[in-house]
Amino acid sequence: MTTPQDRPALLQVSKLNFAYPGHELFKNLSAAIPAGITLVRGGDGRGKTTLLQLLGGLMPVKDGVLELDGIRLDEDSEAYRRKVFHVDPRTEAYDQLTPPEFFDAMQKRFPGFDHARLPALIEGLSLAPHLEKKLFMLSTGSKRKVYLAAAFAAGATLNLLDDPFAGLDRASINFVTQTLDAQAGSQRQAWVVALYEAPAGVALAASIDLGD
Repeated sequence: MTTPQDRPALLQVSKLNFAYPGHELFKNLSAAIPAGITLVRGGDGRGKTTLLQLLGGLMPVKDGVLELDGIRLDEDSEAYRRKVFHVDPRTEAYDQLTPPEFFDAMQKRFPGFDHARLPALIEGLSLAPHLEKKLFMLSTGSKRKVYLAAAFAAGATLNLLDDPFAGLDRASINFVTQTLDAQAGSQRQAWVVALYEAPAGVALAASIDLGD
């Protein structure tokens, strides 16, 4: 992992171990994830998605310590998870909601949700034609845009984005790049982005390389 300069860690990962049957992914993985943007890069099957789910407390951590903003996952998992924004882009959990209903649900979950940011995010991601449709009616790319808009408005301490550019049109990729880069100077939010390679135009505070 590259070491951030002059940025306190919001998330401390200590000696994280994880393996699927017959396939070890992480051994004694330690990282200090600061405010700003951290890249998790790696080839297919190297564990990018699994690492995000572990960092978010969405998969059981059997060996290792995660501490987010002073809260240890093993000591208070509910308080830890309340500080994390992560939506699996493949989920069907919100399919019966319209985008505004989904945003309302996220606003109830995250006290720092900034509803005033939504109009600019909806415009930037070309979501206006889809606001009255339920999520199951949207294309994969449009559903991802809804989840990205919520992430940028949520105000969570730790924000986990798995391949955020997948399925997006060029204009939306440019908008997400600019919006992500605008988070680079944040002092209170950590953004962990899983991608095969570093995104052009986004200033990184740190990176975790899982190899090819």
